[in-house]
Amino acid sequence: MSLMDLYGATALVIDGNPTSRSILVAQLRDMGARMVAQSPRIADARRQLEFRTFDVVLCEQHFPHDTGTGQALLDDLRRAGLLPFATIFIMVTAEATYSKVAEAAESALDSYLLKPFTANQLAQRIGQARHRKTVLKDIFEAIERSDHETAAALCLRRFEQRGDYWLYAARVGAELLLRLARYDEAQRLYEAVVEAKALPWAKLGVARAQLDAGQPQKASQTLHNLIGAEPDYADAYDVMGRAQIELGNFDAALAAYKMATDLTPASISRLQRHGMLAHYCGQTQLAEELLARSVRLGLDSKMFDAQSLVLLGFMRFEAGDRKGLQRYWDDALRMVERHPKSLRLRRLAEVLEIALLLHDAQVARVLDKVRAMMATITDEDFDFEAACNLTTLLAYLAQRAIQIDEVEERLTVLGRRFCTSKALTALLAQAANAHPPYAERLSALHNEVLGMVEHAMRQSLAGNPRAAVLELIEQGRSTCNAKIIESAWGVLKRYESRIDDAAALAETIQPLRERFQSYANKPVIGDKAARQAGGVSLRVMDVKTVEG
Repeated sequence: MSLMDLYGATALVIDGNPTSRSILVAQLRDMGARMVAQSPRIADARRQLEFRTFDVVLCEQHFPHDTGTGQALLDDLRRAGLLPFATIFIMVTAEATYSKVAEAAESALDSYLLKPFTANQLAQRIGQARHRKTVLKDIFEAIERSDHETAAALCLRRFEQRGDYWLYAARVGAELLLRLARYDEAQRLYEAVVEAKALPWAKLGVARAQLDAGQPQKASQTLHNLIGAEPDYADAYDVMGRAQIELGNFDAALAAYKMATDLTPASISRLQRHGMLAHYCGQTQLAEELLARSVRLGLDSKMFDAQSLVLLGFMRFEAGDRKGLQRYWDDALRMVERHPKSLRLRRLAEVLEIALLLHDAQVARVLDKVRAMMATITDEDFDFEAACNLTTLLAYLAQRAIQIDEVEERLTVLGRRFCTSKALTALLAQAANAHPPYAERLSALHNEVLGMVEHAMRQSLAGNPRAAVLELIEQGRSTCNAKIIESAWGVLKRYESRIDDAAALAETIQPLRERFQSYANKPVIGDKAARQAGGVSLRVMDVKTVEG
């Protein structure tokens, strides 16, 4: 690549050292870049990258006077799907050891440069990155038109033929397979990469595929081995946290999230995930410390999750701090102003408004709003997060002896829908900890759901799988419970050859699966639209949901 191959391009240089920054700016201008922006701090760079698109980003790894690193910035950006495929991101570092650059070099990063380097070396790295994007253009064009099956097939073909950038194609392909719910194929692809190169991201991919396929115990063992070999691999701790939550081991999940947070103390997304789980585990002081830090770091960031404001608001409500509660409601309203079409943000702001009204003893208005919220429990877009927040509000009302005649019936409807696993039930019950009888009722509803499934399964074991499927469909339709719906699907698929009208039954179940996302029924802490740890940010796929 010649020094003029960036003619007309835009670039951003992120470096805390003014001398180093000026050298990089001069080199990019010599290559023909028409505009080169500069940022001496990670927080400033994050804001620029969230609201502007650059052709090239050069980022220093170490910031001695900053709490974050270049890797932490990259990690947060790719989590939120904020790095367009066309942007070339190159890390500049003095660290040559694998442990310092591996996670960056194998993720959304295009390359890294070890100091000192020449302008020609920089030009060569940019040229290589541009070449990779050209070679893989057909894959990302397929992703852009939402043809994910074709994109996955192109990735698999490049991997099998060991074409240029076959490892990168394998990673994108495996990510696509996971999102297409083809978990076994994704796991085989990751395992093939491990066999060929034994790369940490591929080992992590095996664990992610196991987790998504409903094998948290296997995933936990895979992650234990990976962390033993790569103790500084932050994404591995994120996925370990997920696995431990699914296993119901919340203390172990907290420990895993703590390791990820300790490794990347300026990561907004990790601070929030750690803080949210701490809240649901009853560790209020830790939760408030972590979530408040995420507010200070990135309230105006696209990576910030408004559920953090809700939980902080609940903590201020319990402390009797009206001023603090008002502040978090105001912050939520500002987020709604920026994203007026977001139903989720409006719902979160309303939760804070109800808490404020309750603090002010405006009981009539509280009852009106809570009744309206209870009426939406079976709506398609009323999710587990909304269930937890409503449960907390109901517990606050009961704690203050404020009666709602229909609350027992609505809590039962809520529990029958969302008590789908031991882990989710425990989280939901913890949301009701202000009024223990509600927590006990929710725990009992999980047993009721298990009883429904077991009753239907007995018909299957007795040789009548069709009757089991019909019973599960009916119970799934009446409860909206993802476990019951997915159990109906599982029995149908297992005994398909013995059920004459299997195709018609599948047409009945599939809309329920789509409506209640039963195939993706996982314990999720925070915004479920965010990129999963260890995954590639396929920005065209991700950005549609990140803003929601």
